[in-house]
Formats: sequence, C-alpha cells, structure tokens
Amino acid sequence: MSKLFPRVSLCVLAVAAAAGCASKPTAPFDTLPQSTVYAFRLQNYEPPATTPIAPGGGVAIPGLPPEIQQWAQTAAQALPQLLPPGLLPPGLVPGATTTPTTPTTGTAKRFPAGSTPNFAILGQTTVMDEELKTELAKLLGNESSYENATASCLYAELGLNWVAPTGASNDLLISFSCNQVQLRGSSAWPFPGTGMKAGTVKDLTELVKKIFPPGT
Repeated sequence: MSKLFPRVSLCVLAVAAAAGCASKPTAPFDTLPQSTVYAFRLQNYEPPATTPIAPGGGVAIPGLPPEIQQWAQTAAQALPQLLPPGLLPPGLVPGATTTPTTPTTGTAKRFPAGSTPNFAILGQTTVMDEELKTELAKLLGNESSYENATASCLYAELGLNWVAPTGASNDLLISFSCNQVQLRGSSAWPFPGTGMKAGTVKDLTELVKKIFPPGT
C-alpha cells in the first residue's frame, strides 16, 4: 500500500499545477495586477445636436438603439452609475431615479484617444485595489468568459486602460448593452469570441460597483 502514496501525491501535484495554469489570466490581462489601471465611464450613445426636450424638462433622445433601451431598463437598477446623463427621459423606466440632463457634447475628452470609434468620457477613476485588479484580470483574461458575439453593435459604457511593465498600452472597451468587448492598443485580442457570457456580465457588474460605487 505504501507504494501507492507517491503516485497519489504526484497526481495531486499534477492536478494542482494544471489548475494553477488554467487560472492564470491570458496576456495582456496577466499584466493588469501589476499595472496602473484607469477606468472610464463612457457615454455609449450620443444623440444628434438638435435634441427635442421631453415633457417635464428631460431630454428625449430620438432613435435610441434598441440594445441601449433594453439595457437601460436593467441598468437603472443594476448599474445606475454607468447610465449616461439624459439617456432615460422621465417615465421611460418606472421607478428610475436617474435625473435627465443634457447629454455630453462633442467637446468632451474621449476614450480611446485618437481611435475610431471612441466615446465621450463622463468620469474616470484609478483602480488602486490590488485584489480588485486581480479579480478583473481573472475574469477578463479567461477564455471561458466569452463566446461568439450575438450582436454586431458596440455602445461602450465602460473603458479600461493599463500600461504593462513592458510599456505595452492596452485600451479595453466594454459594452454592457451589446455584451461585447473590444481591445485596442499594443496587444491583439487573444480569444476567438468577443461576446460576454451572461455569467461574465453578472460578475463584471459586481466589479463595476467596486470601481464606481453607486452614487459616485
């Protein structure tokens, strides 16, 4: 019987090693924990310059894409901090407390800078928490987080920028309304799919609440 123990131990070590390899984020996400990470709240949709005023003083956005309208009704409860100003005219979502304001104009700073398409920046913060950066790396750098995209749109509500220790700069656009991501910058997208799975959206929603706490 004693001869079995070394074999069992080796099997346990092999399984542990395989699990460790599987949990390691794929490049360029493996550099997230060691990098300075900037997060941006983005205006996913910019209405035409001539936007009618809705009853009650809110901004009525004409031609609002159905993906955004459907997402907004969920985000009003789950991620109100990512709702662009003026996205929800009064009465669009029963019980929503978002105060409509004039949407951001083309004079705002944009992300990613110098790239097309890009999105107006509504707010930004630096992600300092090491554990939070590690959680982002594990989620975003895992092939199982993605599938083939079911939508071709990309209305980004969230952007992440980080510069790896090697100097490679990475810009990630995240669209909750389209369940898609897009990587810009020095690195190529490492996975076959760019569509976020339902579980990925759920987990990322919880991380966003830590990046941009409700009410900020």
